[in-house]
Amino acid sequence: MKLFSEQLVEEACRASHVTDLSQATIGEVLLVAQYLEQRTGIPFIRMDQGSPGLPANRYGIEAEKAALERGVGAHYPAADGVPELKEAAHEFVRAFLNIDISARACVPTTGSVAGSFASFIACCGRIEGKDKVLFIDPGFPIQKSQLRVLGIGWREFDIHPCRGEALRDKLEEELSAGDIAAIVYSNPNNPAWICLEESELKIIGELATKHDAIVMEDLAYFCMDYRRDLGRPYEPPFVPTVARYTDNYILMLSASKIFSYAGQRIALLCISDKLFDSHFPALAQRYQDSGVFGPTLIASILYMITSGCTASTQYGYAEMLRLSCDGTINFVEDTREYERRAHRMKDIFTRHGFHIVYDSDVTQPVGDGFFFTIGYAGMTGGQLLKELLYYGVSCISLSTTGSRQQGVRGCSSRMREELYPLLEQRMAAFHEDQLLQHP
Repeated sequence: MKLFSEQLVEEACRASHVTDLSQATIGEVLLVAQYLEQRTGIPFIRMDQGSPGLPANRYGIEAEKAALERGVGAHYPAADGVPELKEAAHEFVRAFLNIDISARACVPTTGSVAGSFASFIACCGRIEGKDKVLFIDPGFPIQKSQLRVLGIGWREFDIHPCRGEALRDKLEEELSAGDIAAIVYSNPNNPAWICLEESELKIIGELATKHDAIVMEDLAYFCMDYRRDLGRPYEPPFVPTVARYTDNYILMLSASKIFSYAGQRIALLCISDKLFDSHFPALAQRYQDSGVFGPTLIASILYMITSGCTASTQYGYAEMLRLSCDGTINFVEDTREYERRAHRMKDIFTRHGFHIVYDSDVTQPVGDGFFFTIGYAGMTGGQLLKELLYYGVSCISLSTTGSRQQGVRGCSSRMREELYPLLEQRMAAFHEDQLLQHP
């Protein structure tokens, strides 16, 4: 039996100014769920927003407090970041990726959202005619919203049918037009939690070099492929990355998920040294500066957006990175709770008629972690999103992420122990009602 009537959900949509629930954004779904909760007092199982569900790392907090006590709040931070964070980032990348990026090319940003925004501007302005972005979807919808703000065009494709060697032909087809400035994906993937394997990253890197496109690799869920023991600094296996296969890359490293530091808005752009030092006449002409990629990105673009990152937060991030390298912090074990939550949630859904949409990588089943994808036979993603709302479960349709598959994205971050019995009851009722309606 439904918890919320169709009339009440429609009322919530009207009150929240949501015109098409099947295509609702994360924020719109959140508003509808909050309205229904407040209107009825019935708690929702929130699978919509990917907000951390663990406490912020205490070492970062203490380092921030100490920095403020030293008086850093009284001075503007350097545009390219405080030296302590840049050095810690250089060492962190070496410890967990086995890649050498100089400290000067590790640039703090106020979250990866600001980092991608600035990178889109720089990448799409460096060479005349290379003015579009290619998304390997599904992906983070906000990045396309950024391109709308900037007036930058893009192309996209769903990787689901293009895994392994098939990815080469698809990328070659997209890149051969010569207008792609940047290639964007997340690994592990938001929303599908698939992980690109080394062979696929090699393909991306080789074709990025061949067609002179910059790969923007979003590592928001760094080391969170829990199928492998990735949490040991300076020891293999190292985190897979396109940086092994091309010099055309920008790595985005956020503190939001791995250190549960989302509220402080801190991330890093780790740029290959070759790209950082490359000169582009188009950049020099537009910004009336040196036209060197790294300095232009920092001084002529990033600084215009955020004027640098909060100084105390940079010291907090630096300490968390440093202590991860010496083994004091094991952020992989700290975040493994998401794996346990996703495993339990997926078990409940699949026992009640659901299936996992993105269920495998090239050589192994998809892992458990921060996100997962579910579908239900006969329903589009938009229909499933709406139906689940009637049973007190909020999520987003895969169609809003560039996916061509039918289903929704679930997030494990807000799940709590007392909600598992509720999820069990509600999905049992959902499945029973569906069987009665479609025997």
